Amino acid sequence: MSLRHALLGLLSEHPASGYDLLKRFETSLANVWPATQSQIYTELTRLAGTGLITVAAEGPRGRKEYALTDDGLEELRCWLAESRPQRTTRSDVLLRVFFLGVLEPGPARIFLDDLATSSYQSHEELRDLVESVDWDDDNLSVYGRIALEYGLRFHAMRREWAQWAAEQVK
Repeated sequence: MSLRHALLGLLSEHPASGYDLLKRFETSLANVWPATQSQIYTELTRLAGTGLITVAAEGPRGRKEYALTDDGLEELRCWLAESRPQRTTRSDVLLRVFFLGVLEPGPARIFLDDLATSSYQSHEELRDLVESVDWDDDNLSVYGRIALEYGLRFHAMRREWAQWAAEQVK
């Protein structure tokens, strides 16, 4: 996935300014694909330059509202339907777990206990997000909620797994 496709996806619902997109990132996509303000604005400029989005309106203080073009929608659809998600997953957490035997059992258990705690905290943050969002029937709400459910289940599973793994350390 790329920031390009994340922005095209957000703009598929309706036009938005860079600021609006940043806020939508912070409340939805940040858990999936984090991006900074400068990354978002840089990518919006690139997308406009390639004709995948257009500046639909300009407001005070240089505020621009971007809209998806037909080419942008086609790019998004092609990415969704024709390209395969990257199967290679790198996990700093699992790489560390793989080598925990280098440590004494105490620090290894502490690492796993900390992982269980951070997974619990992440799960709770996502639960708070579920409660704070005004869910609608639009595509971003429906599929955003599905993606959020993945995060909830992932963090619940990782917490349970980390607790189990800590018990395995002799």
